[in-house]
Amino acid sequence: MKKDYYNVIGVMSGTSLDGVDLAHIEFQIKDNKWSFKILECETISYDSNWISTLKIAVDYTESQLLELNKNYTQLLASIIADFIKKHSLENLDAVCSHGHTILHQPQNGFTLQIGNLPEISKLTQQKVVCDFRVQDVQLGGQGAPLVPIGDRILFSEYDYCMNLGGFSNVSFEENNTRIAFDISAVNTVLNFYANQLGLDYDDRGHISRTGNCNLDLLNELNVLEFYQKKHPKSLGFEFVKEIILPIIECYPISIEDKLLTYTEHIAIQIVLALPKKKGSILTTGGGAYNDFLIERIQFHLPEMSIIIPSKKILEFKEALIFALLGVLKIRGEVNALQSVTGAKYDHSSGVIYDC
Repeated sequence: MKKDYYNVIGVMSGTSLDGVDLAHIEFQIKDNKWSFKILECETISYDSNWISTLKIAVDYTESQLLELNKNYTQLLASIIADFIKKHSLENLDAVCSHGHTILHQPQNGFTLQIGNLPEISKLTQQKVVCDFRVQDVQLGGQGAPLVPIGDRILFSEYDYCMNLGGFSNVSFEENNTRIAFDISAVNTVLNFYANQLGLDYDDRGHISRTGNCNLDLLNELNVLEFYQKKHPKSLGFEFVKEIILPIIECYPISIEDKLLTYTEHIAIQIVLALPKKKGSILTTGGGAYNDFLIERIQFHLPEMSIIIPSKKILEFKEALIFALLGVLKIRGEVNALQSVTGAKYDHSSGVIYDC
């Protein structure tokens, strides 16, 4: 008999490299309706060595990736164990962990999230549900985005759910089918240029706001092949490294101009991605703190109500939903949607390790 209450931790590390998000979640299911409480939550920042390593790991050899996976699994396990100890958490049903994406090449039948080795369960002394993307890719899917089933279950009152993280993605209902896809790179690019100014990120978009828009660069970005593709579609850091940055670097303009032009590009691609230009859009992820980016999206979508939720949901929504994906996996229920990823069928993705 399936339970109606789950006590779990959701763990997420995004491509923007701001750290490991951990959220202690309580789920309740009553009459097939889910509710949740986000309890203790925090982000554990990476040190400078880990940030540097994760940035260049896309170019690692196979043997280097194996070693990195082992080391990162140990790091992640220690972060999780410290979180459990710090908050005196007991009687957990599972730790549900995404890991950290290094390679994402669904067109080649391959995706790699490090931190999902079996020893993570032993090291944390917890049941761990993880590695949610691999099975979907093996079934012909994009392996991403996986969050939309959580949008449907937990946030159905909004017309759209959008995340502004390392990449932007959106999900919505269309003809009783959940549709979702990645839109463009966001903080992976904005942070790259903020880093060149000695900053971790462009706080509130203050620097971007001071630039000028380079129309030639904006037009070149807007006609990229990826944006013309039909969903399902997803992006990895390879897209940034091999396509976006080389284009921007061809333009001898200031960093401020690059930031403003790219911010405008993000906003335009979001507008083009939405089938209806009115309604409500729940906006989460680090990019929701970028006031200038939000202003540009609102400028292009004057009839859209942009909803920025409480800090816990804004910052920990992905950790929350990966916690839900883990619970669905434990229950043997669908947690990956064919309509979203393009896999052969809906399925229950991920692996379960018992300590």
